[in-house]
Amino acid sequence: MNIKVIAFDADDTLWHNEPYFDEAQAKFCELFQDFASRQELLQLILNHQVKNLPLYGFGIKAFTLSMIETGLSLTNHQLNGKAVEKVLNIGKELLEKPVELLPQVEELLQSVHGRYKLVVATKGDLKDQHRKLHDSGLGHYFHHIEVMSDKTDSDYQKMLGRLDIKPEEFMMVGNSLKSDVLPVLNIGGQAIHIPYHTTWEYEKIDFEITHPNFKALEKIIDILPLVL
Repeated sequence: MNIKVIAFDADDTLWHNEPYFDEAQAKFCELFQDFASRQELLQLILNHQVKNLPLYGFGIKAFTLSMIETGLSLTNHQLNGKAVEKVLNIGKELLEKPVELLPQVEELLQSVHGRYKLVVATKGDLKDQHRKLHDSGLGHYFHHIEVMSDKTDSDYQKMLGRLDIKPEEFMMVGNSLKSDVLPVLNIGGQAIHIPYHTTWEYEKIDFEITHPNFKALEKIIDILPLVL
């Protein structure tokens, strides 16, 4: 491999994230338990999130707006101010969650820092992702952070253009097969999948990936033999 840049997804690759959203959705379900079952409420939130992606994009603020819309639809647009405030507080609590690194992340970054240009390539709220990188204490390992509006083939191609590298010189590491692996393989890069124990429904795929540029590893530290 002639890799020059290794990019890392942030949420659920470098630090824990999805469990906080699961906790937030549980609070929403408790708030609206008289209107629908838990499964129905979760599906409604997901439906609103997916519908709103072209407008709001990804991240906590978009998630909070989608929860409010879900509440409005559940109450036939009779959602009162106190209920809106409670939903907003669920979103604010998410924005204040501590950053907890996943095991062996810093050990890996210490080992590859200086050998490759390291980049954070993530989706979500710009301000929130910068906050989490700052609070993580990992910022000094990275050349820069790229908060992408989405992770499509063209989004990665634009990023590689800014980094001034060819696809074959790029490796992406992440927990999402849909966002961190498939688009990178499509443009000719290397992709490493590090699974996380829970995945947002939108990020799931229903087929197996077989590709010479793809590797599935159990832990992030398992990347070392591939790059040293």
